[in-house]
Amino acid sequence: MTLRAGVLAVQGDVSEHGDAIERAAAAHDRTAEVVEIREAGLVPDCDVLLLPGGESTTISRLIHREGIAEEIESHVEAGKPVLATCAGLIVSATDAQDDRVDTLNVIDVSVERNAFGRQRDSFEAPLDVTGLNESFPAVFIRAPVIDYVGEDVEVLATWDDRPVAVRDGPVVGTSFHPELTEDPRIHDLAFFDSVES
Repeated sequence: MTLRAGVLAVQGDVSEHGDAIERAAAAHDRTAEVVEIREAGLVPDCDVLLLPGGESTTISRLIHREGIAEEIESHVEAGKPVLATCAGLIVSATDAQDDRVDTLNVIDVSVERNAFGRQRDSFEAPLDVTGLNESFPAVFIRAPVIDYVGEDVEVLATWDDRPVAVRDGPVVGTSFHPELTEDPRIHDLAFFDSVES
């Protein structure tokens, strides 16, 4: 069975995300058809969505202008899986602590943009993630910090005593970039019922 995976592509190169989704699907003996979402009308036909990193104010502006935001919200309301990474997490939050970001309100968290530092402060760290048997090599680049978690949100991983991966219903959000590793387990966690390590 082919998994139709939408990757929000309104800003920047998203090829790593497509590769990561294909690796995750292959781990489950499935294939993935990756659809780059740049305009309205494509999200309703997707089984899963990936909201990638980038610049959150730009992403927010473009998805609302293009009519994609409402489709993402409907996707979540239908219980379909979403993985939101870095800026995708910011845009998905209930509070981005920045009036320039019109959030989707699909993850009940408050996030602070770039709180782990600027580009030069990027780092990789092994994370213990709920549901994974071994640590995950998380890559943090201008990463946001989650500083409030709603009562129905499950914290999946922390770094320096701060949440960096969460699940709110069908949506998994990460402060880090799982697509920058060869390890598909975060995508497994977000998109499939079982996780293989």
